[in-house]
Amino acid sequence: MKSLTILFGVVRRNKKALLGFVMLLGFLFMATLGRVVVPLSMDSNYALRFQAPSFSHPLGTDYAGRDTWALIVHGSTDVLLIAFCTGFFATLIAILVGMLAGLSGGWVDLVLMRIVDVLLTIPQFPIMAIFAALFRINNPVSFGLILALWSWPVLAAAIRAQVLSLKQKEFIEVCIIMNLPMRHIIFKELLPNMVPFIAINFINSARGAITASVGIMLLGLVPLSVTNWGMMLNLATVSTGAIFVPHAYGYVFAPIFFIVMLQYSLICFTSGLEELFDPRLRR
Repeated sequence: MKSLTILFGVVRRNKKALLGFVMLLGFLFMATLGRVVVPLSMDSNYALRFQAPSFSHPLGTDYAGRDTWALIVHGSTDVLLIAFCTGFFATLIAILVGMLAGLSGGWVDLVLMRIVDVLLTIPQFPIMAIFAALFRINNPVSFGLILALWSWPVLAAAIRAQVLSLKQKEFIEVCIIMNLPMRHIIFKELLPNMVPFIAINFINSARGAITASVGIMLLGLVPLSVTNWGMMLNLATVSTGAIFVPHAYGYVFAPIFFIVMLQYSLICFTSGLEELFDPRLRR
């Protein structure tokens, strides 16, 4: 409760964090209740193909005459779900690997850190694209898991370093002397001190997942749904030729605009979290 009070206090004082918070609330509303408020008809009407923005179609229409704004609203659910799943799975893997390496030491630590070092030298996006093409992906959760497999090494190395540092602290030595169980040391002593790393990395992983998923779908490797923003870009630039139609600029630029705004909202909100976790910034 105290952390939430501090968070809202930081958000109120920091205009950038407040902007990010409000924008994120808007995207969450769009992804949940927006599907009910803005209905989407998937019926094709080629007489309305690639119409310019108007009162009835604020962002124009797509290649099949469907409303672009409705496509954006319904596609936001997949985008946010992919980002959340990637952040969750990547953070979970990083915590397990980092904790195991830092607490075990010896050959376990050596092997795990060599794996992390190797993964850090491999470009992430090409590997993500290859795995996405090799495995059948038919829902946002599986897509998020594929992306998470290459998003955890940086946080794992940071958690391992924190564990090695905290192991030398007096309160950890007291827990060991008192013969407290390992689950108490991990969940009551170590993890609470790593909340800043974990929370900020979760958001960074989600941001990276948005970019990676859109890029992979832009290449046509994961055709999830025509409402997904990445698939909208693929259809606009590759499959339907909308990019060459003068009146189709609403359909072409709408997903780009909302992707940029979502990324910007996460960046702004992250600045608020950094101020929350660093008392020196609050001063």
